[in-house]
Amino acid sequence: MTVRRPHPIEVRSYEVLRSRVDLSPMPPLWRAVAERVIHATADLEYAVDLVTAEESLARGWAALRAGAPIVTDEGMAAAGITAREAVCHAADPAAARMARAAGITRSAAAVRLSYSEVGPGAVWVVGSAPEAIFEIIARRVDPALVIGLPVGFVGACEAKEALRASGLPQLSNVSEKGGSAVAAAAVNALLYHGADRP
Repeated sequence: MTVRRPHPIEVRSYEVLRSRVDLSPMPPLWRAVAERVIHATADLEYAVDLVTAEESLARGWAALRAGAPIVTDEGMAAAGITAREAVCHAADPAAARMARAAGITRSAAAVRLSYSEVGPGAVWVVGSAPEAIFEIIARRVDPALVIGLPVGFVGACEAKEALRASGLPQLSNVSEKGGSAVAAAAVNALLYHGADRP
């Protein structure tokens, strides 16, 4: 494992964060994810808005360490994941063709294309498209972890609620907040865990 050296500004940001909210009672992976999400957003409410189980995060962390693929619902989430390449078929013309032919959204088609490429055991990352979460559930992709943090007033909360109810190993949040930067931050927290400690 490569040791990551955080930038001094990042180190100072974590110091400020920890002076404003005490996440030390959280289990280690949950704390790492919550801190990185708060660091990325400057939004302390994520301390109580994120919903997961340490066992789910541990499963995702172990899968990432073993080289499991990361699949994102859009290019912005993929771009935010700094330590690894991610699979993303959102802009693939084949996704557009499949969406038209099957009468589904492009994000749902991208999930189908991605699953045909990566198979079971991937870490799925959704920061934008609630439909991707519904497709992940319906496709029974057997994920290592689903990071479901889409943002928005239409469908986002319902998708996250469905993800929590699905029984899949997951990280989500209760509110309408979220987005690609938040989802990428959560993945980065798992990728960096054990490699740094800002």
